[in-house]
Amino acid sequence: MHHAPAAPPRHGPRQTVLIVGSSGGHLTQMRALEPWWSKHDRVWVTFDMVDANSSLEGEEVVYAYHPTTRHIPNLLRNLWLAWRVLRRTRPDVIVSSGAGVALPFFLLGRLFGVTTAYIEVYDRIDTPSLTGRLCRPLSTLFFLQWEEQLRNYPGAVVIGRLL
Repeated sequence: MHHAPAAPPRHGPRQTVLIVGSSGGHLTQMRALEPWWSKHDRVWVTFDMVDANSSLEGEEVVYAYHPTTRHIPNLLRNLWLAWRVLRRTRPDVIVSSGAGVALPFFLLGRLFGVTTAYIEVYDRIDTPSLTGRLCRPLSTLFFLQWEEQLRNYPGAVVIGRLL
């Protein structure tokens, strides 16, 4: 885990952003938001995997526990991790495209009054992802990459493909 000194929450155009996502495609989609997140202070939460380590070199990264899919012990570990990370970083916004690691951060983020923004993954066009279904009620903002995804998430905002 890489650490930087905790900073007070920022108000105004520059914010503290917590970017949460599994390694692999979820991380790739969050990296595609670089024109936005590069303007903000940020902390990443992902898995200690080769792709994450190489693509996030130089970034502040907190490693979450995996696997997360239907793994209750790691869900509880990540809930405790989310508590510690949220208390230390005091983010203005949490953004994620999943997968399971997003749930504990969105749950505690909402309890702490943090804006939560979920982006449904681009490859789930016909059926919603499990994480999307679980995070939808916890999301301040819910974004889609395809118009067709509106069938599963009425009222969400279509932002277009990230990749």
